[in-house]
Amino acid sequence: MKKNAVSSILNKIACTFFLMSLISVPTIAQMIDNPQDWPMYNRTYDGNRFSPLNQITTKNVKQLHLLHTFNLGADISSLQTGPVVVNGVMYFTTDTTTYAIDAASGKLKWRSSVPVNKESMLKVNRGIALYENKVIRGGSHAHVYAFDAINGKQLWMKPLDEAGPGVTTPMAPIAWNGMVFIGNAGGDNSGVTGHVYALDVNDGHVIWKFHVVPDTEAILKTWTGASKGIPITGGCFWTSFTLDTAKGVLYVPSGNPAPDFDLEVRKGDNLYSNCVIALDCKNGNILGYIQLVQHDFHDWDVSSAPTLITSKAGRKIIASANKDGLLSVIDRSAIGSKNLNIEETLKFIYAVPTTTRENTDVQLSREQFTYFKPGITGGSEWNGAAYNPDLDLIYVGAVDWGMSVQLLPDDSARMVPPGGNMWFGGNEIFDHPDKARGWLTAFNAKDGSVHWKFKAPAPVLAGVTPTAGGLVFSAALNGNVYAFDAKTGKILWQTSTGLPTGGGIVSYSVNGKQYIAVATGMKSRAWPGSPKKSLIMIYGL
Repeated sequence: MKKNAVSSILNKIACTFFLMSLISVPTIAQMIDNPQDWPMYNRTYDGNRFSPLNQITTKNVKQLHLLHTFNLGADISSLQTGPVVVNGVMYFTTDTTTYAIDAASGKLKWRSSVPVNKESMLKVNRGIALYENKVIRGGSHAHVYAFDAINGKQLWMKPLDEAGPGVTTPMAPIAWNGMVFIGNAGGDNSGVTGHVYALDVNDGHVIWKFHVVPDTEAILKTWTGASKGIPITGGCFWTSFTLDTAKGVLYVPSGNPAPDFDLEVRKGDNLYSNCVIALDCKNGNILGYIQLVQHDFHDWDVSSAPTLITSKAGRKIIASANKDGLLSVIDRSAIGSKNLNIEETLKFIYAVPTTTRENTDVQLSREQFTYFKPGITGGSEWNGAAYNPDLDLIYVGAVDWGMSVQLLPDDSARMVPPGGNMWFGGNEIFDHPDKARGWLTAFNAKDGSVHWKFKAPAPVLAGVTPTAGGLVFSAALNGNVYAFDAKTGKILWQTSTGLPTGGGIVSYSVNGKQYIAVATGMKSRAWPGSPKKSLIMIYGL
């Protein structure tokens, strides 16, 4: 080959590498400040899900139509992922795979598989954290993975020290200040308790770890069954976290204790299950907590990410919508104050129902079935409250679906299943799926009064997304997707995916054009319906 030809090739290679060096994921600060993106599960660290985009408005939303569809092919899953969109690229997950697609065209950029625990019941993963050039997610074997955001190459893998039977990490982590925060699930499985980890984003090593049930005398006394050989079980994490970046405080929602229904087996307050817990981001120390569901015998996890709000009146609050069918609003202004006990830092303000509540105080029986609402599916599940700062309104989607439970006979109730096995402590009968309905409610942040309410023909499990265009987007489990007038609740646009929809709904912009994307096609043992496909559907004007 001639010398000038070789030189030409080398120059082209050099130019290629130079151009590749310019292609990078924005820094975290750039991501959060960019209104065009949806950079994490609930869009912002405070989790309000509010999009500042206003190209799609109450006046033109009727022109919204389907532009592109990405079909996950054989990867039909319990699609509850919350898509993340940064710099025109959308990232999302199933329990088996991490995807990156062009957010404007829906074309695949890369996919990377992760090992799958075939014994995992729900087969779900809710999303990723993006930190500079890394896509970080959990897996069904309680491992955490980091991939290169440009090409999907695995950068590191970290097995958590709590990995074992019944332990998974389906939640969408969040990343900040060089750390990724994630917790383990499995609190319905015998002997599994929750832990929060802060991992180094560069290699996954553990910076600190918080035990939801610390091995201290004061906490162990709240689990009276432990002294009789009953394994402490519960307080795990399913969805995502939120973070007050100004104070460096991480807010985590801990799940139910187990056995889920049999209160007699585990008398006591069962701390810190069913709590909103405030942790110091630097070291994992507990700064405060509030137990929102006490003496739980309905499997009413405090499951969705706490939404951090500064109301129009300037009040620092938390909006926590959970499986008990209540929106609980909490005062967080004292977090970080000196000379306060941790019980004094998070104070209850009010609670209002988000769905039908029946027989909530009726004790369960070993002799007969007892009916109650909400059932174990909520209320609100993995998608919690959203907030519109322009209107000072909190929006909550909810499930309206009852069930009946009969406790196991007394001698069977104390037979603990092998470690990692399901441990509900009762037999269940759900209402027929035809009776399942849903709600989307707008509450005034000041006092919890209802501003407007919509009764949906099926449970509302999907993400709720308010925008600066005066709209609120959400979807029901029957596949209906809605755009409401954020102020009045009037339906301004409606379509159907034709599939059960329980995933994220996100708003973002690419090259000056606003899009709405919906994760649909949810196949789950916990919900009726068996879709033949899972899709990301991208809508625009």
